[in-house]
Amino acid sequence: MAAVDNPVLSVVVAIVSDTTDHPDASHLEPCLAALMQQVGAPAMEIIVPYHPSVDGIARLRHQYAAVRFLEVADLRTYTGRGGSREHHDELRARGLALACGSIVALIEDVGIPPPDWSARLVEAHQGPFGGVGGAIENGIDRPLNWAVYFCDFLRYQNPLPGGESTIASDANVSYKRAALEAIRPVWQEFFHEASVNGALRARGEKLALAPHAVLYQHRQGLRLKAALKERFVWGRSYAATRAALAGTSRRVFWAVLSPLLPGLILARMTLMAWKKRRTLAAFLKALPLTAALTLSWSWGEFVGYVTGRANASGAQAAEAIARGSRTAS
Repeated sequence: MAAVDNPVLSVVVAIVSDTTDHPDASHLEPCLAALMQQVGAPAMEIIVPYHPSVDGIARLRHQYAAVRFLEVADLRTYTGRGGSREHHDELRARGLALACGSIVALIEDVGIPPPDWSARLVEAHQGPFGGVGGAIENGIDRPLNWAVYFCDFLRYQNPLPGGESTIASDANVSYKRAALEAIRPVWQEFFHEASVNGALRARGEKLALAPHAVLYQHRQGLRLKAALKERFVWGRSYAATRAALAGTSRRVFWAVLSPLLPGLILARMTLMAWKKRRTLAAFLKALPLTAALTLSWSWGEFVGYVTGRANASGAQAAEAIARGSRTAS
């Protein structure tokens, strides 16, 4: 694929696999290869914002000359500690700021789009939607991969109800650039999907889900210890962001209810898996691991509510999200 001057679709690829102690581009390479093999694709540009700590980018720059690699060395939220993810939202914002396409998509380096993915997204945007989220499937048949997938993306597994929706995951979502530009203060520092989607709906924009715009999660080399640590850090980060946007009384309320989270989350996932039926056997096989990951997340949430922060940089991100939300309202 050659570089294009007037892209219809801009794809921003966030490197979310950089939460290890020695981040590299091993996940990014197959993702880029899949994007290069799109069939019936619109004029498309690919943007990869990344922190310079990620190894292997120089080789991919040479291999994929048409891709716009953006080195971001001045991230405010990068801690360098394994499991920290606040900087991913900052990287997404940097990539979005460069996008030129009339439609802008966000995916992750651990996601592999099938050949018709980009064409399906553009087709879905023929409707009156400011944002369109696609389905997300697990691509590696291992119990731990299934457990992580069920924790993160079960609600986006097919069968997915197509049409208007209130949710869309930043792991597979696209927006009309005009709609994003109208709420730029919300995402110009940090892209937070709940804040962006909420701001769009507040402006009267519609969100939709497109079941046929599927992306497959390929998380390589997952290990239980690292996955448990990741869930704790991510749960704490999630709680810290919520705490920054809420009052003290609500934060205390959430902290008190945190011990109930594992049972509630597992019950909700079990009901959803039962309704979808497609991967019920995999869900039951992975259930002990899913329960362990859920416990770790819930403990992280509790700590986040009690302390009110994920870390110093996480607090900065939450404050910026709140600032952007106030400006857009």
